[in-house]
Amino acid sequence: MNTFESLGLDPILVSSVTQLGFKEPTLIQQKAIPVLLQGTRDFIGLAQTGTGKTAAFGLPLLQWVESASRTPQALVVCPTRELCLQITQDMNKFRAKGRGNPILAVYGGSPITGQIKDLKKGVSIVVATPGRLIDLIERKAIDLEEIKWVVLDEADEMLNMGFKEDIEFILKNTPNRNSLWLFSATMPAEIRKVTKRFMESPVEVTVGTVNSGNANIDHQYCTCMHHDRYEVLKRIIDFNPGMYGIVFARTKIETQEIAEKLTREGYDIDAIHGDLTQVQRDKVMAAFRSKHLRLLVATDVAARGIDVKGISHVINYELPDDPEVYTHRSGRTGRAGQSGISVCIVTPKEMYRLKQVERLLQTRFHPIDIPSGKDVCRKQFFHFTDKLLQADIKSGDYETYLPLLQEKFADVSKEEILQRVASLEFDRFLQYYSNAADLNVRGGSKETRKKVGDTKHAASGQFSRLFVNLGTKDGFYKASFLQFILDMSELPKSVLGRIDMKDMNSWIEIEPDSMNQMIRAMDGKKFRGRKIRMNDAEMGGKRSRS
Repeated sequence: MNTFESLGLDPILVSSVTQLGFKEPTLIQQKAIPVLLQGTRDFIGLAQTGTGKTAAFGLPLLQWVESASRTPQALVVCPTRELCLQITQDMNKFRAKGRGNPILAVYGGSPITGQIKDLKKGVSIVVATPGRLIDLIERKAIDLEEIKWVVLDEADEMLNMGFKEDIEFILKNTPNRNSLWLFSATMPAEIRKVTKRFMESPVEVTVGTVNSGNANIDHQYCTCMHHDRYEVLKRIIDFNPGMYGIVFARTKIETQEIAEKLTREGYDIDAIHGDLTQVQRDKVMAAFRSKHLRLLVATDVAARGIDVKGISHVINYELPDDPEVYTHRSGRTGRAGQSGISVCIVTPKEMYRLKQVERLLQTRFHPIDIPSGKDVCRKQFFHFTDKLLQADIKSGDYETYLPLLQEKFADVSKEEILQRVASLEFDRFLQYYSNAADLNVRGGSKETRKKVGDTKHAASGQFSRLFVNLGTKDGFYKASFLQFILDMSELPKSVLGRIDMKDMNSWIEIEPDSMNQMIRAMDGKKFRGRKIRMNDAEMGGKRSRS
């Protein structure tokens, strides 16, 4: 059996992780730690989220840094505040009490003056988000001259969020580093370019298959019509009464709308997205971690770096624009050896995108039926009866009230009492689902083809493509760009397919019937003083606009 001792770790660190309950290193830890303890080798670690990557780089860093130094010797860069705080918390647990200077998290959304004061007190390791770190560098508030080890954690996420130039700036400002360690769940071409530019003969370790999904996650999908998507979400939630999960939506507006509708209907749920203040985000996350909230609705950007134990389900209200993003969504569940379920709600025309994700992850998605109204009621009923039988009646002084209860129910049969209890609990469900329709879209049936409209592009997933001279350099990320073009064109989101964004240009998949309306709404208009140019990507803009 592999042990932490056999990896070459300091006995003090081994004692710390053992006291935390870690008995055997994970596969990425077994492969990474011996290499990283050499201290001078560039390293690439490809592994899914939830496989123990923080300990894989955190323990070697703690062994390498000199406890007496007051200047940062190691730098960990990660995409989000949540992940920044999580890494710092974990590494502070790993290190022995009183050993070395503190590990400091620096991130946006918190006063920079306090972080500058903490830096002046002396730190050994800095964990930072790119934007705040660059701010500190430009203010000359952080000295990176003595940085010997740089870690890029969730590198693919940072590139997806548009941090490529920031990462390059940070690496240029750590000229005296001994080694660069890069950890990522996927290996897109942009990351490969960074490794070739800034790494020298890196050791590359892959746990599982590159871009593959976590083997502990059951990937499922159900097929419905677009206008039934919200109702399907409710049924999935109602059919899993013990669910503790995250619902992923594509835009901030959609995220908030879903959370508000479900809250009004009595669900313990809240939203987390980019428009919330840091105080609001912290409040929502604290409620979710403590399980006062059963569900969280999140955008991809807001959820990056969230590491919450025990998440049973991830629900993809819609598939992400980028198939690689699905890896990070589903990775919120099935962590640390636990099992989890990731469910995708898709329409018939989105099936080709589901196949793209399957090919990327090299994982098969299992079709499931959308539960019927009777299925939901039955599942809820048995869940309630189990709770009833498992209720703790020893802690309360119920014997005091027993004579009164016996008197009250003297003329009521046991069956009637059970019926009344069930009525109090289930009237809402029974009434809501009494005439519930079948929301499943069955492939190939005449009824399905009629529902879909029997149009070629809807049934097969075929779209036309539009070119537009707007991209990430204009301040857009995919969710904000999607909202922008929908607002401009007044088209429903259902007519769009994949959106590919580059620095200066983007390509939009759109149903052919809606193409001209989109072009009329955007082509020739101005954005921040620049004329928008939009045309049919396949025909070079020669399509008639009549």
